[in-house]
Amino acid sequence: MMTSTINLSNAQDRKEIGNLILEGIPEIPQDIKEQVRQYQNTRTASFEDWLPDDEGILISTRFGNTAQLHTVSNPGAARNQITFFNEPVTNGTFCPSPDYDGFLFTKDIGGNEFAQIYWYDMPTGKSEMISDGTSVNFGISWSNKGDKFAFTSTRRNTKDFDIYVSDMAAPKKAALKIDRGNGYWLVNDWSPDDSKLIVLQYLSSTKSNSYILDVKTNKLTQMNADGKEAVFVPLAWDKTGKHIYVATDERTEFKTLAKYNVKKGKLTYLTDDIPWDAGNFVTNTNKTKAAFVVNENGFSQLYIMDLKTDKYSKVPDLPIGQIYALKFHPTKDELGMVLNTTQTPGDVYSIKLNTMQTKRWTTSEVGGLNTETFPTAELIMYDTYDEVKGKKRQIPAFVYKPQNAKTKLPVMISIHGGPEGQHKPFFSSFYAFLAHEMGIAVIAPNVRGSAGYGKNYLKLDNEYKRENSVKDIGKLIEWIENNPDFDKDRIAVFGGSYGGYMVLSSMFNYNDKLKCGIDVVGISNFVTFLENTEEYRRDLRRAEYGDERDPKMREFLESISPTNHTKEIKKPLFVIQGANDPRVPASESEQMVQSIRENGGAVWYMLAKDEGHGFRKKENRDKMNEAIALFLRKNLLK
Repeated sequence: MMTSTINLSNAQDRKEIGNLILEGIPEIPQDIKEQVRQYQNTRTASFEDWLPDDEGILISTRFGNTAQLHTVSNPGAARNQITFFNEPVTNGTFCPSPDYDGFLFTKDIGGNEFAQIYWYDMPTGKSEMISDGTSVNFGISWSNKGDKFAFTSTRRNTKDFDIYVSDMAAPKKAALKIDRGNGYWLVNDWSPDDSKLIVLQYLSSTKSNSYILDVKTNKLTQMNADGKEAVFVPLAWDKTGKHIYVATDERTEFKTLAKYNVKKGKLTYLTDDIPWDAGNFVTNTNKTKAAFVVNENGFSQLYIMDLKTDKYSKVPDLPIGQIYALKFHPTKDELGMVLNTTQTPGDVYSIKLNTMQTKRWTTSEVGGLNTETFPTAELIMYDTYDEVKGKKRQIPAFVYKPQNAKTKLPVMISIHGGPEGQHKPFFSSFYAFLAHEMGIAVIAPNVRGSAGYGKNYLKLDNEYKRENSVKDIGKLIEWIENNPDFDKDRIAVFGGSYGGYMVLSSMFNYNDKLKCGIDVVGISNFVTFLENTEEYRRDLRRAEYGDERDPKMREFLESISPTNHTKEIKKPLFVIQGANDPRVPASESEQMVQSIRENGGAVWYMLAKDEGHGFRKKENRDKMNEAIALFLRKNLLK
């Protein structure tokens, strides 16, 4: 629900442009609009599914204001747009049955994340909503026959994530299969005979349970040891139905692939020799091969596994970057995916596994820019304040510097959200603009609490340890100060969601060392955040941040919340928010802006009436990036 905007004492500082409400933001000069324009006209493509009868692929890309679904008949062929909504469309997945010529997809309204499931009929080109119109729905999984699909929904009570199964004979009627509450319940795969499902109960970033669900009786059989704090994720059945592939950190630091014997209830570990998280595991139709991705220090490595022997090997000669959206061709020995690097946008590729020949399906436009001038990611490790086994703990970070810089560089520290997230090097026209046009270096740290570095690293910022991750930012600032490439007197902080909290906390903890900060949909007070985030999210967030209903924890959360330290923020701040954000309500941003202004601080505020947790529409993102460029020019570069 949209909250009211703050009333400024000077009414002329408030203006509306389209769906944006701007407060305290000056008119954007024409030279900045021109400077940013090319960088705003890059695009990426995402692989959704293979078209039936070997007729091409289904992709998501943006040509207008929002990402929509398109078909591509052959590698390099034209993109044929088939959905035309005002809101972004995601998760297109074709029905495997020849009796139903179409696919399911999801779409929300205004970024509210109450995604609905739609059926797209290929012969007519028409779409119809088949979910209830009010709940949150996601995680669609087709049965092998294609006559049913399972999914996750909050339709029972708007709070709990339950499992439902719909029959294509009457897809609007969904049968409730799991209604236990307590965590997110997710569907992972159907058994070969479609009689069972493997499902995940996600409880926190460090704890999950896995079960086998009998679709007819609704009986649940737990696979992992109950009560043990570990991640245990069911991935896929084997072709016999006697084994299930899983990923778990039950006995290891990282998520390791293993094979679960259904009858004996025992695990056989398969990837002990890979000291990184393995995931994105997919199998082909006849369950003879699998593909998976290893997150190796923030970069993706693709592996192919022979399911007859469970032997695997790394796919050579792929670009260094990110690999995702894996899906095998339904009838061919071919794997589709998206490849993304810091100098090439995400595009759809496929690999013929018998020859390892790569085909490029899409070539996304880059606004006429020479992406070879885009900054590459340099991995650095810096010492932080505490020690591990007698040595200073090191924090990984990625540095993006302008090419051929001749002077000391101003720096923008970019802090990821989550907090269980991870910065991974990817194509960013925004970073390229900052580097190439404004001469700003970007440093993106993976502070304690980040994913990708083991389960113990992930837990280092939980509950009463929350500000320890902020101390990691303080030590990064010291590293910048001691590095001759950077200007220690010109440092900004930037971040979204939990990264927005990190920005606000850094602004009062290191006020004298920072020039300015940019907070996008950030948490400003942990107590009000936990009380006002959508009900279906509260318990999961309490597992990470602490339970505000406990008096001792409430006192601690109030003590570290930025709203109670606004007098200590004396540098300019830019706050950006979506009015329909279900995760971090707009009230979080507005109370922060109000408090800073009451204490005489300088703050710009941008509110989008048709956005949620971040800006997904091009016209809003364009205005946001123009305003960010002006803010940095005025407050970081001068």
